[in-house]
Amino acid sequence: MAARRRFLSAAIMRCMVAGDAANQIAQMRRGLLPYCVLAMLRGTERYGFELVRALGSVRGMVTSEGTIYPLLARLRRQGLVGTTWRESAEGPPRRYYTLTVAGEAALTEFSGAWAELRDSVDELVGTNKRDAP
Repeated sequence: MAARRRFLSAAIMRCMVAGDAANQIAQMRRGLLPYCVLAMLRGTERYGFELVRALGSVRGMVTSEGTIYPLLARLRRQGLVGTTWRESAEGPPRRYYTLTVAGEAALTEFSGAWAELRDSVDELVGTNKRDAP
């Protein structure tokens, strides 16, 4: 048991070593990406490659088709986005994605939790106007 605790403690410390921040940030970005996509669909519809381009224009959110299309398929299976096919004047038909009622509810829930978490982290690391504890 003690050996297992030492192993877990060492594994945790390896994740916190200086220089590993990029990996940690990438993991956070992957966790936030579904909600960013849902937010981009709020009040509008978009096709997959349009989402890739729009995300690419946001600092820190660069992504690829290889990430977005599987994510969109998962969101569709979960009932968070709906789809429709439309003809395109520029090539083959496109699948357009829209936010469903369940997707809107998930985004609303996330938005509240995110605001609280963001404010707490900002306070702890001293990136907001209040003094950190």
